[in-house]
Amino acid sequence: MANLAASNKKKLSFVQKLTRLRGRMRDPEWRRYAKLVFAGKGLGLGLCLLIMFAVTGIFFTHVYAADTEVKAADIVNPVNTTWTLVAAFLVFGMQVGFTMLEAGFCRSRETVNVLMECVVDTCLCGILFYAWGFAFMFSHGNGFIGYHWFFLQNAPVTYETTGVAFLAVWIFQFAFADTCSTITSGAMIGRTGWVGDLIYSVGVSGFIYPIIGHWAWGPDGWLANMGSSGNFFPSLGTGFHDFAGSTVVHTIGGFIALAGSIVLGPRLGRKFKRDGGAPMLPHDLTIAVSGGLILWFGWYGFNPGSTLSAMDFVGIGRVAANTTLAACAGGLTAMFYAYILSKKWDAGFTTNGFLAGLVAITCPCYWVSPTGAILLGGIAGIVVVAGVEFLEWCRIDDPIGAVPVHGFAGIWGTLSLGLFASGQFGATGPISPDNSAPLKGLFYGGGTTLLTAQFIGSAVITLATFASAMVLMLAVNATGLLRISEEGELYGLDLHEHGISAYPEYMITPFASPSGLSMQSSAAEHTSTSFVGKPIARGSNAD
Repeated sequence: MANLAASNKKKLSFVQKLTRLRGRMRDPEWRRYAKLVFAGKGLGLGLCLLIMFAVTGIFFTHVYAADTEVKAADIVNPVNTTWTLVAAFLVFGMQVGFTMLEAGFCRSRETVNVLMECVVDTCLCGILFYAWGFAFMFSHGNGFIGYHWFFLQNAPVTYETTGVAFLAVWIFQFAFADTCSTITSGAMIGRTGWVGDLIYSVGVSGFIYPIIGHWAWGPDGWLANMGSSGNFFPSLGTGFHDFAGSTVVHTIGGFIALAGSIVLGPRLGRKFKRDGGAPMLPHDLTIAVSGGLILWFGWYGFNPGSTLSAMDFVGIGRVAANTTLAACAGGLTAMFYAYILSKKWDAGFTTNGFLAGLVAITCPCYWVSPTGAILLGGIAGIVVVAGVEFLEWCRIDDPIGAVPVHGFAGIWGTLSLGLFASGQFGATGPISPDNSAPLKGLFYGGGTTLLTAQFIGSAVITLATFASAMVLMLAVNATGLLRISEEGELYGLDLHEHGISAYPEYMITPFASPSGLSMQSSAAEHTSTSFVGKPIARGSNAD
């Protein structure tokens, strides 16, 4: 304590230090010392600056005869590249949402199969998109397919005129491709063989999605360039527009899923309403709804990220707001419409409703107003409920509603641009938006020109996708690998294909049989009693 007190006495205040300095500067010796110190520091600083200028001049500003100017395509915009990468990570995070959504809506005995499918499909898609998928879709070609940059070789520093680093665009678009492939699997849950699943996934991620997607998103895609001189339908005066993928990602994924569902047929025991039955119930709505909300969050990378430009401040804000409002409207209208049909407030329909709103706004999100987003999103909520009922009437088994959510709502969202484009917004850009040629829809005095272009693009891609997907699914089915055997389906895909249940420590049936499950045809088996004496449903997803 004595030492601490002595130390405190020696400390001087700032004023005392100034007084001491003034006193010392009156001494000639102190003045000479100060001059010497400041001169030395100034000399050292000058030498450092001289070295910096010399190194910069020699190594960074010299122009060689073979490289007289820096190409604009070689200049990476760091802000836009960072923005694109963050958006890519958000879109990739949607795989968690898809996995949870599909796992929640399926039956407990096929949960592991869903988990494996989502993980392996992502891995497979990444390799295929590296090898040739990105080349087919986003390189220059003949309007129908690209044929450069295979295995990402000989690629430029940046992608086209975006200023975004090439590989940042690659990972962003890989996440989109993965989304399309995952959509497909949702409608084929519960009866697809594992090897057949791998085969058709190669066809989807490696060929159907990138080749057809090139038509709308490729730098020389024939639908993207439609309406211009020297291209298809030049008198139309406008091309097909799909800002973030209502058609390219969602309609393609949805109609591949429809083809797969038709070729596979319904799950064993699936009895449709017109035959006196009902849908098989989800085994875990908590997981399903949570997965849907994660998808909603990831959509903020999907839509705003498609600007590839953080410099379009107004544009990304508008896109994010429109995305939010369309989802809100879709969830509410689906909930109320489902209540009219069933007199129940249905969580599944509500979740699929806001997902349908998100799918629908994905195409027009840059060009519509917030009011337009609410209107088109609300209609999407009705479309998805009506679509589920339509598939039920057609006896098509789609366990999670992938076809109505992505296929039908995707078509509606694409067409809605021709109705709701406000005539205020043109195109995004790496530095600022270009609104010199805004898109104007029918409801804003633009006539039917844009609506016609949207109809042509949507119809062409939808029909081409469905036809090619039917050929793919029929070919795989002909090998006997697409649908699991009847014995394997009755046993349960988790145990049959993967050797483990998702819930090995819990009794998930009255039998709790480790050797698999069997379906009984007698009416007595439709209800049973659990270990606590309460009746539980048989033939539902509790199986």
